[in-house]
Amino acid sequence: MIVAYRNKGLWAKRWKSAEAMVKSIEDEYYIKIIPVKKEHLLTYARMEINERQCHKDPSDHLIIAHAITEHLPLISSDTRFEFYRSQGLDLIFNKK
Repeated sequence: MIVAYRNKGLWAKRWKSAEAMVKSIEDEYYIKIIPVKKEHLLTYARMEINERQCHKDPSDHLIIAHAITEHLPLISSDTRFEFYRSQGLDLIFNKK
């Protein structure tokens, strides 16, 4: 999210800085930010990447690996995420 904020100005109208965005995520939206651990990286290292749909975003891959490792459902409207169900991703598709 920080990369998106910096590169694309994502949510730039809502927050004045990436740091303010991170603090707000936990304080205002009650979303717990969990750290990246070795186990998440090992899952990422084993993952088959969706090359057929040119899914080359390493941030997405880390989020997916995190969800698989922690057995957490991942809510997304990204159609490329469907590919990762066969690798253990519990995807809740959010149709736009």
